[in-house]
Amino acid sequence: MPTIPLDRAHPSTQRARISAVLRTSGATVTVQSTSKALGIEPAAAAKLLSRWSGQGWIRRIRRGLYAPVPLAAGEGDPVIEDPWTLVPELFAPAYVGGMTAAHHWDLTEQIFRTVYVLTERPVRRKNLTIQGTPFVLRHLPGDMIFGTKDIWRGAAKVPVSDVHRTVIDMLDDPSCGGGIRHVADCLRAYLRRKDAEPDRLVSYADRLGNGAVFKRLGFLAEPIAPGSPLLEACRQRLTEGTVKLDPALPSPRLVRKWRLRLPNAWKAGRA
Repeated sequence: MPTIPLDRAHPSTQRARISAVLRTSGATVTVQSTSKALGIEPAAAAKLLSRWSGQGWIRRIRRGLYAPVPLAAGEGDPVIEDPWTLVPELFAPAYVGGMTAAHHWDLTEQIFRTVYVLTERPVRRKNLTIQGTPFVLRHLPGDMIFGTKDIWRGAAKVPVSDVHRTVIDMLDDPSCGGGIRHVADCLRAYLRRKDAEPDRLVSYADRLGNGAVFKRLGFLAEPIAPGSPLLEACRQRLTEGTVKLDPALPSPRLVRKWRLRLPNAWKAGRA
């Protein structure tokens, strides 16, 4: 008896195959997961996914990546409920960080639609919109991906910067923390937490190797935690030259103690 091609099978058989794929794939469907679930060659899996996409069972997110379409979804509706689940599939090795991680760890009540991702992959476009969600990407060398935790989001395991690395990343690049004022608020919230570990901040910053982090950290922590050993650790690591408190802002004022240039509007530790 001849074998019926996968793309010409009876609708009930097609539904059974789709169900088998979705049970093993989680939030997203790939050529590899389909090939494994059905025991078919990747080329056949790719053809099958393309056909299912045309039939409306799944929707193409990127090349080789699909998501199941909920029954109630309209034609233009996003089909990914949790954008974080796309990070391992699209950007690994990578982690969710910056302002996105700051909200996750309760360093801020401010909600950002943007998902900030730090990835080892080359970044050709910093800003992407996928299924209606904005993503901001930043490249990091592989040996700089540390201080992360795996968080389960439904069936997907997503790496996110731990609370200490989140603070250090925002001090390294204030734009990823929503600007220096928001970074200062997050640092204040961090230093008041029971699980704050200033020594871990210092060790992470040492490993990152950007002297600007210690200048910003010392300056911002001084009015929050005067007399803290953290300040002395920052002073001992001051590098030559001056940097801006926030590279995105005109900064004509010089604070020689911390070798920082400040915006004119900065007063009492606030912008």
